[in-house]
Amino acid sequence: MFWCDLFLFFFEVIILSICVLVGVAFLTLLERKVLGYIQIRKGPNKVGFVGLLQPFSDAIKLFTKEQVIPYMSNFYLYYLSPVINLFLALILWFSVPFLSTLFNFNFGLLFFLCCSSLGVYTIMMAGWSSNSNYAHLGSLRSIAQTISYEVSLSFILLCFLILISSLNLLDFCSYQVHFWFLFICFPLALIWFVTSLAETNRTPFDFAEGESELVSGFNVEYSAGGFALIFMAEYANILFMSFLFVLFFLGGDFYSWFFFVKLAFVGFLFIWVRGTLPRYRYDKLMYLAWKGFLPVVLNFFLFFMGLKMFTLHS
Repeated sequence: MFWCDLFLFFFEVIILSICVLVGVAFLTLLERKVLGYIQIRKGPNKVGFVGLLQPFSDAIKLFTKEQVIPYMSNFYLYYLSPVINLFLALILWFSVPFLSTLFNFNFGLLFFLCCSSLGVYTIMMAGWSSNSNYAHLGSLRSIAQTISYEVSLSFILLCFLILISSLNLLDFCSYQVHFWFLFICFPLALIWFVTSLAETNRTPFDFAEGESELVSGFNVEYSAGGFALIFMAEYANILFMSFLFVLFFLGGDFYSWFFFVKLAFVGFLFIWVRGTLPRYRYDKLMYLAWKGFLPVVLNFFLFFMGLKMFTLHS
């Protein structure tokens, strides 16, 4: 029985990883298409039917190119950083509440916080081990940004912890059967979305990849497969943050097809923001995190704590 469960677990891990990577491939295609139409041009439409095979063509091109390794880089850290980055992005998906075998566990939110916090170290390793000033500056910016926004992210999760008294992601589905959390936590939903943009280094918070001053940020020295792995990790994180947004605020009806329609819509919002908003100034980014979002989230936290105490005593 033990070996059967173990085999089932590894089989689920492989299937989930493949599904996430295919989702990432088509998210990149969606982004290129949407940005194309926003800029009044066609997106990729030559490879396959209306460009459907373009992501696979890009993947083959990147993974078959020659890997260029800077002479002065710290080889092992430089080589392993993208691998660990993608590994952590895929491990995040293990907190998805499946009903079978080992995937539905009671500390899903805690697991998410632990794994997302580790992502900072891979960016730090990638920037430092490249031994390039541009990469180092990009990684420092990204670390400061991620740590700042993780504070408000954690407090939003604490609000939900008080509201539903559980760390299990599956409980969000049962609490939103009749009423979405979006309506009672609308400011929190907006803050969560903006924080997700900052956590995944997306426009308008893509300071780690500020092309105008840092060329390409922490991944500037990466090419071929290494760059592809960093790219895939970023889009896997975007997909996961979209998944969490739908689970927390838009009903979380995880076992219906409508859930995935909402997931695609939130993913589209990430792309829409990239196509319309200019890059923020770095000091404004920090100001927004510490003097804008944090006080609002703390007020919500105290409000939910008071609400819970009131309901317990009444």
